[in-house]
Amino acid sequence: MNPLHLSNQLCFPFYAISKEIIKRYRPFLAPLNLTYPQYLVMLVLWEEDFVTLKSIGGRLQLDSGTLTPLVKKLIQSGYIEKARNPEDERQLVIRLTERGRSLEEEAKEIPARINEVLGLNKEEYDQYKDMLDELAGKLDIKRENGYC
Repeated sequence: MNPLHLSNQLCFPFYAISKEIIKRYRPFLAPLNLTYPQYLVMLVLWEEDFVTLKSIGGRLQLDSGTLTPLVKKLIQSGYIEKARNPEDERQLVIRLTERGRSLEEEAKEIPARINEVLGLNKEEYDQYKDMLDELAGKLDIKRENGYC
């Protein structure tokens, strides 16, 4: 086994699968006027509204240079707004607008539709999710970013 053959790399299937899954999201996100990274920001806010920009970046593993344009676009779309935290004026918090909250209802079917596109049944989904969570735990991604 040659360790430098592409077919022997663990990282390449993750890379290729990630690209393909994101591509499969596009037709479901387009009617919502969202890109995949914007969808991730919205997922964080639908879980917990009124969070700091830093917290969103930590959850999504995005630096401020990447996150700021996403947030600006979501503000322009009318889905979120920035505000100062009344408890600590130094903190910038992001919160959903009414339009952003209503978008959650429109997005509820996306995970199920993606599973259909991927051809995963519940058991397969759970198996892949468990394996990926285990790998993320070994890399300390899960603990550092609290995504699961």
